[in-house]
Amino acid sequence: MALVDVNIKVPVEMAVYLKPSDQVTELERNALLLYPYVLKQSISHGRAADILGIRKNELIDIYDRFGFSYLDLTMDDLDEELETYRKMKAKGKWHDSDI
Repeated sequence: MALVDVNIKVPVEMAVYLKPSDQVTELERNALLLYPYVLKQSISHGRAADILGIRKNELIDIYDRFGFSYLDLTMDDLDEELETYRKMKAKGKWHDSDI
């Protein structure tokens, strides 16, 4: 993975926290920089992982450690999705092999 230095403006007090320390911290920082774009669906989790040079499940684990859920469904949303799945399966429009 090719790296480039980028200048960004941050509050003076924040600069000390942005200095390179170790690979894990840098990876986490870079993942967090990409998170708003993942959240807005400008890029997918998979694309963000590719950019960072890691697997998608590793990126999801990083976000999970920071409290960002991969699935952002409420229980009501999940119930609705499951009901739709059950109806489609009952009508023969969905097969478990489609997953």
